[in-house]
Order: sequence, then C-alpha cells, then structure tokens
Amino acid sequence: MSREYPIIAVTGSSGAGTTTVKRTFERMFAREDVHAAFVDGDAFHRYNREELARIFRDEPERKGELSHFAVEANLLDRLEALFQEYGEFGSGTFRHYIHAEDKQMIEAGYRVGTFTEWQSLPCGTDLLFYEGLHGGLVTAEHDIARHVDLLVGVAPTMNLEWIQKIDRDIKLRGYSQEAVIDTILGRMDDYVRYIQPQFSRTHINFQRVPTVDTSNPFEVQDIPSDAESFVVIRFRDPSTVDFPYLLAMVQDAFMSRPHTLVVPGSRLSLAMELILAPLVRHLLAQRRFR
Repeated sequence: MSREYPIIAVTGSSGAGTTTVKRTFERMFAREDVHAAFVDGDAFHRYNREELARIFRDEPERKGELSHFAVEANLLDRLEALFQEYGEFGSGTFRHYIHAEDKQMIEAGYRVGTFTEWQSLPCGTDLLFYEGLHGGLVTAEHDIARHVDLLVGVAPTMNLEWIQKIDRDIKLRGYSQEAVIDTILGRMDDYVRYIQPQFSRTHINFQRVPTVDTSNPFEVQDIPSDAESFVVIRFRDPSTVDFPYLLAMVQDAFMSRPHTLVVPGSRLSLAMELILAPLVRHLLAQRRFR
C-alpha cells in the first residue's frame, strides 16, 4: 500500500461485470479531476491468442494448466513489479491487450488477441487503476493484494456470471456458444483456486443476484436486466460506512447483515458513486505533498 501513489484494483472473473465498475470510476475521476493511470489485467497474459492456440494444438495436455486464470498463463511477476514500483515512485511499465471491441487500436493496425509493446505509464498521475483477474491474488510466490489500497470485488451469482460471459463472448468477440461453454468448464479448477479466494480479501464486494430464473445458464437467454436483479454489497470494515446515509439516499435499499447493504439493480450506479467517491477522496487526501 502507498499513501503517496495509491492503487485501486477491481477484480473479478471474465464476464463478471468489472468493466461496468470501471466506467463508474472513470466518471468519478472526470468529475473529481483525478488523473489515473489505467491498467488492463489482460495485458499481463503470458501468451497472445495465436500463441495459446498453437500450444493447445501442439501440446493438448497443457490445455488444463493454461487458462487465463492460472498463474502459469500470466506474467504475475511483472504485474506485482508494476504495483510495487508505482506505489513507491508513481511509475512503471504496462501494455495493452487488443479485444474485438477496441476499434481504435484495430484501426491503428493491431490485431485482435495481440499485445502492444511495453511502455511507460504516463507521468504525474494521482493513482493507478487496475481492472482484471488478479488484483487481489495471493500465492506462495506472489502477493499482489498487499500493494492495493482499495480492492473492489465484482462477483455475480455463478449462473449469472456465466450467462453474461456467454452473451459477451458470442456478441462481441465472435465465439460460438459451444466454445465459450468449453472455456468455462475447462478453467473451473483455476477459478476455485485463484479467483474465488480474492473475494475474501476485498474491501468491498458487489454481487449481482437475479430475480428471474437462471437455473440453466447454458441455455440461450437474455441477460437479466437491472430491474430484474438486486446487488448485494459487502463491506469488510462496516465501521467506516455511513449506512443511514446510504439507506436514505438509495431508494428501496436495505441491510441484510451488519456489514451488507442490498440495493435494487437499477440503482447500482448511484450506490457505487455514493460508496466509492468518498473512499477515493480519502485515498487522495492521504497523499504526501510532492
């Protein structure tokens, strides 16, 4: 952790909805005039899409050990080094991973599934913002979570998470439904080993819970709308939360446990702003003059 160069990490599985939380932070940063260095966790995959496909073709026995969740498939030493360097000096190196929805990068000549070159973070930023799979990871070799000042988890109920991933990967990334389901099932062990434990280390978890039937997530169906869901928000330290204020500001919100607030899905954006903005201001207020 760093008082001078704070790090915010949003962690969650593929398709969990971390990008939605990122957009909330982006709006908040713009309103508060916060200059953030943005880092995408996918940029720390060890292999690009073609390299991974070639490995699976030539060494099919390795398919079970190289899911994007797995330690072996990611440059976690570089990610941890980035967090440590930024926390100490406000600097570091990063790169981009090109997704199908990255139209500007594709127009610039990059191919989907590849990386840009490594480059330096912009100078003079107020904080580093990470969105990805491993922001709260702790293993025998790596302790990425210890560098993070505000760790936010995004973990919909399991079936909803799968529905969201299937929908996104088919519509935005061109995969078949069968290929997406095969990916989900093939990395289940890594999900349990590397992703789920992170949610016990987060400062805040956002868990979307549908109020419609999602019993079979592998059936073609629409993603439940915001109006068809609630969001369960768990705080690690409830003593720092002004629950009466949140209950007054977010219509139809209620508390299910002393550390848990439940809000209608349609009011999640407001709840996030009310919860996260004071935390960001607090992090920046602690920075030493430089």
